Amino acid sequence: MNGISGILPFIVIIIIIYLFLIRPESKKKKTAQQMRSNLEKGDKIVTVGGIVGVIVQITEETLVIETSADRVRVEIMKWAVSSKKQDKPAKIEEPEEDEEE
Repeated sequence: MNGISGILPFIVIIIIIYLFLIRPESKKKKTAQQMRSNLEKGDKIVTVGGIVGVIVQITEETLVIETSADRVRVEIMKWAVSSKKQDKPAKIEEPEEDEEE
């Protein structure tokens, strides 16, 4: 009985580490991998280095993106895609100004 009470805090700490650190990270990796596998031509993406571009060609391991209006093309690895941008620009609402007289 004394041995179990000595090991119990370590078991609780391992469970807490798993629940708060390891499991969320694996879910995040799985979501990112799914996003990368569902990329298509014409999608607007952001790389891990901050480059924004539109996909023009896809292979199994790489993507070719156009990064600007003058049609600069860059080949990148699929793992370097950080996120997929929305096609619609975000609507920015300006705060209403109250008129004080």
